Amino acid sequence: MPQYLVRLAQTHESFRKAELEALAELAGIDIKFDFYDEDSPFCILALPSPSSAATLIHRSILSLSIHELWARGTDYPSLHASNHLSSSTFWPPHTTSSFRFTLDSYRGSRPSATQRTLIDSFAYMPLTGRIKMSNPELSLTIFEDFATGATAPRALYLGRLLALSGRAAKTTYDLKKRAYISTTSMDAELALVTANMALAAPGKLFYDPFSGTGGFMVAGAHFGASVWGSDIDGRSIRGKGGKAKRDVVSNMVQYGLMSRYLDGFVADLTNSPIRGARGPGEDAARGGWLDGIMCDPPYGVREGLKVLGLKRDPGENGERLACVDRYMEEGYIPPKRPYSFEAMLEDILQFAAVMLVVGGRLSMWMPTANEEGEDGEGQKEIGIPMHPALGLVSVCVQPFNKWSRRLLTYRRLSSDEISPEALSAMASRKKRVHGNGENADDLNDFRRKYFQGFKEPEAEHTADRQ
Repeated sequence: MPQYLVRLAQTHESFRKAELEALAELAGIDIKFDFYDEDSPFCILALPSPSSAATLIHRSILSLSIHELWARGTDYPSLHASNHLSSSTFWPPHTTSSFRFTLDSYRGSRPSATQRTLIDSFAYMPLTGRIKMSNPELSLTIFEDFATGATAPRALYLGRLLALSGRAAKTTYDLKKRAYISTTSMDAELALVTANMALAAPGKLFYDPFSGTGGFMVAGAHFGASVWGSDIDGRSIRGKGGKAKRDVVSNMVQYGLMSRYLDGFVADLTNSPIRGARGPGEDAARGGWLDGIMCDPPYGVREGLKVLGLKRDPGENGERLACVDRYMEEGYIPPKRPYSFEAMLEDILQFAAVMLVVGGRLSMWMPTANEEGEDGEGQKEIGIPMHPALGLVSVCVQPFNKWSRRLLTYRRLSSDEISPEALSAMASRKKRVHGNGENADDLNDFRRKYFQGFKEPEAEHTADRQ
């Protein structure tokens, strides 16, 4: 297959390859990585055609552009030699086109005079059209990749621009410009990446069980999905303000996405009013009816995690009966009990296994202490919850100082991919009890470590919503 060069954004490096793979699956494009290095903003792909390359990149958030790769080398003589070899294939269709040459140097800089000299060294190419710096028919870029501190590039590429990415969306949805946010609102760039990883697209139904101010719903709707969500904290659903009320609807109206917003409601994941067609052991092959789930569960830092329920056995005190009698009263606040962080992760996966269609995706954020594993393999093996009906697609890590958070993406498996024995064993066993005790630290190991010494400023927007 022909080769194409992707100019990547040099940010969130562990997410970039997984995002491209997700977009290829969404578009049904056969993709092969001929070169990829997290230390480099240049990626070389083998793709079926220029049109498939443009389709792949048009909604990518962590890429800048994609180019038809005309030549590559380790220095300018080898780059020119490679370019000469490609002349019979690439040059003839563009000989009379308007064109421009640009230079893109990564970790290096060139004086203007040197840039002109480097561009003029390609004067042997049979391009007779006029030079046009704005919207030319042919846009060629010389890419230079410098190692840190090097005086000469370690790799050179020449490519024809095919398409720009969808990265501009991160500016469109910047939280600084959004009508309704809170301290827990997910960064717009990462919300959009999450939607890409979950394969949000027109005709699909996406749900967020910890919706907060609706960041993931905005991202899913941007890519054409129909979205809805819930949260145990009704304040985030109701919004704030009087006549100039700000809420999730305000955000959807701001971005012209109301036609894709179904609704939001107050609910606890463990007592959800949403029903699947079957339980974990009942005809698991058919799956459910949600195409995707995106969520950033509460980490239980500011407050301990809680779910609806009584803190203790009501016994003879009539507490349960009192709740039944009063739940219809205006202003009634249902009782809550402490909740284990690990149990919450298990509940999310069980919910996804029942509710997702076969092939549907769950993209979930999860915090972890960096001491749990420094290398990539350790990060993949330690603390990642699993379910027999869900296959782990990717693990992307956003490091802070002493802790990180991971974006875990799962795919709902089909019947022939699910182990009946594992599914039966999970359905028959009693729910595990996580942690010993009843207070927040006993039930949340991450919370305890957080307050023991790795609290970071970046953590503020990812703390508990409850």
